[in-house]
Amino acid sequence: QVQLVESGGGLVQAGGSLRLSCAASGRTFSSYTMGWFRQAPGKEREFVAAISWKESNTYYADSVKGRFTISRDNANDIVYLQMNNLKPEDTAVYYCAAKSYYINLANARTYVYWGQGTQVTVSS
Repeated sequence: QVQLVESGGGLVQAGGSLRLSCAASGRTFSSYTMGWFRQAPGKEREFVAAISWKESNTYYADSVKGRFTISRDNANDIVYLQMNNLKPEDTAVYYCAAKSYYINLANARTYVYWGQGTQVTVSS
């Protein structure tokens, strides 16, 4: 069992930056592939980024590539999402999630554990 708690959301102007954190507790965090998803009102949950357990592999949605960076600190059981050059269309609730294998990364249904989400609002 893994518990995930996101933090770091807030209100920011377009062009600004935020860093989201996801603190994990429970067993063997370092062995899980971690992902970030987001969901805007009236829309389906959308994949943002994922990172393998060794940090050697990362994968991004085209919409955030070059602006967002996912990273992890296995010693402290935290995964981060650095978000730069934010746009109003990035406004959503952001969720972190965990899964066992580094496959089907964009498919939310393959993730086993989820956090409660943190709101990110980007004003124009």
